[in-house]
Amino acid sequence: MSKENANQIRPGWVIEHNGKQYIVSKINLIQPGKGGAFIAVEMRDSQTGVKTEQRWRTADSVEKLMSEEFDCTYLYKEGDNYVFMNGETYDQYNIPAELLGESALYLQDNMAVTINTIEGKAVGVNLPAHVVLAVAETEPAIKNQTATNSYKPAILENGIRTSVPPFVNAGEKIVVATADNSYVERAK
Repeated sequence: MSKENANQIRPGWVIEHNGKQYIVSKINLIQPGKGGAFIAVEMRDSQTGVKTEQRWRTADSVEKLMSEEFDCTYLYKEGDNYVFMNGETYDQYNIPAELLGESALYLQDNMAVTINTIEGKAVGVNLPAHVVLAVAETEPAIKNQTATNSYKPAILENGIRTSVPPFVNAGEKIVVATADNSYVERAK
């Protein structure tokens, strides 16, 4: 455990707050017109998977837990657990579904992920930044619609809802950002 300034917090860190361990998923530096800047941190409880948001002034300090990261491969779902394997040691990690939350929808066979562990216990899974998925359904394109900023709703093959440009049709494969379910580009 080490004390770190709040402005050093990064996604993937495991921190201790109010006696609980949290995995940081997003950070946002907010600089209001008056007063000092602060950090808004979105994080998940490492035991229950429940998301919460906490704000710290940039000068505040937080307890960063020493966690280890291992490159692993997603194998399969077994009951309420997802099974991952470390490619070097062949150790397997069973991660409860509630810890993964909605990110479990992105898991694909043999997907490379990073597992965070504290004292040998898996506490989090970091997915790749982007995945390729097929569009299951969306509205048909409207002729002569050339506005570049107008997106239409779409449902992906994994059930996640997103918005896509008007030229994307059902059945096409697109690249999606796993952090916020947003469209990145057409798959190549």
